[in-house]
This record gives sequence, structure tokens and C-alpha cells, in this order.
Amino acid sequence: MNLVEQLSAKVAEQAEEIQRLRDENHRLKGEQGKPKILPNTKANTVLSSEKERRASKPHHKTNKHAQIRIDRVEVVKVEKQHLPADAQFKGYEDVIMQDIEFRTDNIQFRKEKYYSPSQKRTYLAALPMGYTGQLDPESERGS
Repeated sequence: MNLVEQLSAKVAEQAEEIQRLRDENHRLKGEQGKPKILPNTKANTVLSSEKERRASKPHHKTNKHAQIRIDRVEVVKVEKQHLPADAQFKGYEDVIMQDIEFRTDNIQFRKEKYYSPSQKRTYLAALPMGYTGQLDPESERGS
């Protein structure tokens, strides 16, 4: 009986040594060894119901311009010689131009907007020369 116990202990010891050597061999090949898996310690896990897990969360969409800090505001005027006599001022149309430097230089152009009831046409001030899209001329050139 003692002999069986000794042989059993030796087999277990050799099995551990073989596994260590396999892990070392895998490590040297750049692979991973046998993972150390810890036993599950949570006995009482509370699982939520299917309905609670699949409940959708409300989506809050924000205005993308709300987070842009405006550094300066420039008013762009419509050239009065291009307007008919009955043109009425209808407010502004805001356009935000973004420039990226070591500092921010975001410009909000307030483009004047007029409407002529007789011609049924809206007149809108043009952006300064070189401004198109939402980036300033320097950014678009890639300087």
C-alpha cells in the first residue's frame, strides 16, 4: 500500500513538472501557457430578467454646434446696391467656421438676410472671400 502511495505521489509530481516544462516551451515559442482559471466565488448571482437586459436606453442627441466655443463674431452685410427698394431685413443666418491652430479661432459669421415680397426672393450676404464649407481658407490649403 505504501508503494502505491509513493508511486501515485511521484506520478502527480511528474505531471506537474511536465506541465511546467510545456508552459515554458510555449512561452519560449511566443505562445501562452496554460491559463490559471480561478474558481467561481460568487454562489448567489442574481440574473436580471430578459426584459431588463433588453431595455433600451434613451438617446439624447445634442446640437453639434453647442459644444464649439465662439472666439469672435463677425457680421457679414449684404451689399445694399444689390437689394431692391422693398427688401425687408429678416435676421441672420449663422455659419460657424473652424480653424485649428495652437489656439482656437472659431468665427461666427452673421450673414444678413433680406426678403423682397415683390420679387418673392431672399437675399443673403456672401461669406468673405476664400471661405467655403466650415473651415477657413488657411486650413483648407493645408498650410
